[in-house]
Amino acid sequence: MKPLREPAFARLWIAAFFSETAEWMLQIALPVFVFQATGSAATTALSIVLGLVPAVLLSPVAGVVADRWNRRLVLCVVCAGQAFVALPLLFVASGGPVFVIYGVMAAQAGLASLFEPARNALVPELVAPGDLIGANGLMSINGSVARLAGGWAGGLLLGFGGLSWVVVAYLGVLVIGSALLARPFRRVAAPKAAGPHEPVVRAWIDGLREIGREGRLRLAGVVVVLTSLAQGMFLVLFVVFVLDILDGTEGDVGLLRGVQALGGLAAGFAVATVARKVAPVALLGWGGLALGLLSAVIWNLPALTVSLGVFIGLFGLVGAPGVLAGSGLLSLVQTAASPERSGRVLSTVFAGTAGFTALGALLTGVLLDVLGTGVLLNVQAGLHTVSALVVLGVSLSGRRRRDAIPAVPRSG
Repeated sequence: MKPLREPAFARLWIAAFFSETAEWMLQIALPVFVFQATGSAATTALSIVLGLVPAVLLSPVAGVVADRWNRRLVLCVVCAGQAFVALPLLFVASGGPVFVIYGVMAAQAGLASLFEPARNALVPELVAPGDLIGANGLMSINGSVARLAGGWAGGLLLGFGGLSWVVVAYLGVLVIGSALLARPFRRVAAPKAAGPHEPVVRAWIDGLREIGREGRLRLAGVVVVLTSLAQGMFLVLFVVFVLDILDGTEGDVGLLRGVQALGGLAAGFAVATVARKVAPVALLGWGGLALGLLSAVIWNLPALTVSLGVFIGLFGLVGAPGVLAGSGLLSLVQTAASPERSGRVLSTVFAGTAGFTALGALLTGVLLDVLGTGVLLNVQAGLHTVSALVVLGVSLSGRRRRDAIPAVPRSG
């Protein structure tokens, strides 16, 4: 918990909690609302895709903004902007057309594409280098608690009060997050000079070259492709799994997404304390392998039972390896990228995540009626497993090469 002794990081940590809580409220409520309004998995998938595409298109701008502008100010403006663009949802809640949701999701995704690179590029400036993995673990704790609070609130508010209740709560949470980011931060490390203001596209391409030059970043890219496809599939399949296979309700959707935070919370504490010295590749590989195998168990268990209590326990457990793998991936990218290009590298990673998540969701919407829910759920779990095996294989190969290098004898 050492990073929380830094007041600037502690304030960023709290602000990030409110921002992520708000994000989870909409992530749960809007796909469920669309699915209930249309009855179509393909339409639900389309809404998810339209909420991800802007993050891909804005990647060049997002990375350059994170590297050139005051990162705290970017975060503050984004929180305020997300609150503003959510206002049309009140029109939908009062009987307006569902397609308005697509525009809101696209605008939210565009703003989120600016938020994530700036926040994660700011963290190394607010903590000592040796505390970076611990700080990422604390951010994972935030994400876990926010998932629990936001996911549960989004599902329950939608079920009991409708979309308008969700929107009002969302606006209130974002206002708090924006207020926490209003004052400047005292940095532990001085921000790196941005260098000459080259054209945006050229600056973004420079960030892409950084990924091509660095082997650890190339490995991260492979992981992003495979796990993001899996995540896109999950976003569509999870709603169908709970509502159709488990015969659950809107509240159950929010509960089962949110309860993943319990395992994630424990894993986040572990990363922030006892596991903060573990290599990022180890966290990524073993965490991803556990995530894939446990996902396969969950998806196939309805053949034996559909007891909600059993799935609450399993979804709570599966949050832990997800946080371990996510912390490992983020730490790997942060430590492998050069500080002056970290914003551009991170924005490219997030754009890749959004793009392949959208592809996974779109493919699932198209293939669901052809292959069936069961087959696609197992493919989703398999993608996580394959990604983890690639990471562990590369790590083992690198260790063998290092061991094969003969030691240089000491003179004398």
